[in-house]
Amino acid sequence: MTEYNAPITEMEFLIKDVFDLNSITALPGYEEATPDMVDAILEEAGKLGRDVIAPLAQASDEQGATWKDNEVTTSPGFKEAYAQFVEGGWNGIGFDPEYGGMGLPFVLSNAVSEIWNSSSIAFGLCPMLTGGAIEAMHHHASDEQKAIFLEKMVTGEWTGTMNLTEPSAGSDLAAVSAKAVPQDDGTYKITGQKIFITFGEHDMTENIIHLVLARTPDAPAGSRGISLFIVPKYLVNEDGSLGERNPAYCISIEHKLGIHGSPTATMSFEGATGYLVKEENKGLACMFTMMNNARLNVGNEGFAAAERAYQCALNYARERVQSPVIGSKDKTSVTIDKHPDVRRMLLTMKAKTEAARAISYFTARQQDIVAKADDNDARATADALIQLLTPVVKAYSTDIGIEVANDGIQVHGGMGFIEESGAPQWLRDVRITAIYEGTNGIQANDLIGRKVGMNGGAYLDILLPMIKEDLAAAKAKGGVFTEMAEAIEVGLNNTEKATAWLLESFKEDPKQAATGSVHYLRLLGNLCGGWLLTKSALIAQAKLDANEGNPAFMKAKINTARFFAEQIMPTSSALKAIFTKGYNAVLECEDDWL
Repeated sequence: MTEYNAPITEMEFLIKDVFDLNSITALPGYEEATPDMVDAILEEAGKLGRDVIAPLAQASDEQGATWKDNEVTTSPGFKEAYAQFVEGGWNGIGFDPEYGGMGLPFVLSNAVSEIWNSSSIAFGLCPMLTGGAIEAMHHHASDEQKAIFLEKMVTGEWTGTMNLTEPSAGSDLAAVSAKAVPQDDGTYKITGQKIFITFGEHDMTENIIHLVLARTPDAPAGSRGISLFIVPKYLVNEDGSLGERNPAYCISIEHKLGIHGSPTATMSFEGATGYLVKEENKGLACMFTMMNNARLNVGNEGFAAAERAYQCALNYARERVQSPVIGSKDKTSVTIDKHPDVRRMLLTMKAKTEAARAISYFTARQQDIVAKADDNDARATADALIQLLTPVVKAYSTDIGIEVANDGIQVHGGMGFIEESGAPQWLRDVRITAIYEGTNGIQANDLIGRKVGMNGGAYLDILLPMIKEDLAAAKAKGGVFTEMAEAIEVGLNNTEKATAWLLESFKEDPKQAATGSVHYLRLLGNLCGGWLLTKSALIAQAKLDANEGNPAFMKAKINTARFFAEQIMPTSSALKAIFTKGYNAVLECEDDWL
């Protein structure tokens, strides 16, 4: 497997230039996030990712986590790497300084998370789930609960999990059946089984804090009767020391297609002590805080895996010598990156990865505005963009991760089918990202329903004018920028037409739109990706004109945007047509025709 090097120049360009670091540091509380600090953090994170975490990826794939007698031993090197991770304070980058965090912008912590995920998705899952648990507790737990648990979780000394899924309750959380019986001392006894619990048990920290959905005895049926509980592996004494073992046990771990280094636990709660978060029957609202955080982070996994697959394919293509270039008089064999079709595949991988990354960073920037802006209108606008783009970040990025990893195998040719090349692991590891934290089909239905159909397209009324403004600037620039803008404009028009049809048809028969919701999500994702790549290209050209930055990098940014406009955006017409007209064969299909 090739060495991983974080794309720090790309990250810095997005954070500082495309998404205007100065406007972020102007927010109260983010003043310390100077350009020098951003550079230093990304450089140091890149070193830890390259030198410590990335070398574990292939080894953990070959020797995953193991289970015995209700305990899990992580892959060789994980425990030591995690200790370095905690010692460096990496877990707390974006969290509240009151609880031991650094309080730095989300857009920066998002970039750092990309490094962990590109280094090893399996390793990165542990801090990712802990971060989601922290978010849920920070927003919904009592001050007493925060005082007991948050600091240790923010520093990474304790990790967190999300316990939703049960054998009979997957995407439909209304079917949750775990029981929570109130006790005289205000605690609850939690009984039931949860499955697919990421890092539900491991040996990297002394305590694990489970967030568990369960029902109290008098809870109403369905999702209205779900409560959220904090269930620690070890109870915590008044002085903060660990007390007795709570009967929350890992009774097995799954044998999976990928992410072998991440233990996926089946948890059995056998009258375990739990602490109610907020109040009874309000658990689903609390858990959605964690789920939305996780969905954005899973999107990060998608383009992070794509970056790693791209680096692997590019390095191989630059070394593999095979055949002369078609049409060349010189019959000397060349490295395969010189062949037009291989170059097309590499540019496809690069363009899709950079598009997904840009959408994720843009959304992270909105999180910073929501968290710190004084202006209520600015916060409301940013929150609307987060609501709209969360399913896009999750589904678009993870679909792209799978596509790019698949293309990476193709670039390798026969060697791509051989495990030693490292290429197959990224396809196997990233494949789960389109499934967990809400399948991509569920994300697409969420987009057409709650995020567009049910509010009359109000969120899009905020986003689309932003896109139009930058397209006008690109058109005014002339030349290749006009060509880009016109290609993106076709995608914009198709999105507007598809949205108009959605708003009308959704009232009469939402099944029609649901049939093609994934195509609508891809249509919007491509539009956002093409827009942000074009915006990036404009900034890159301005830097070239001013003799600033690395000329090769800036020219590559322009070419990548051009490629996306030429080869990705033309699919918008087909996506619109499938979405608006392609439902009859699905809805009229008889059961025995399948």
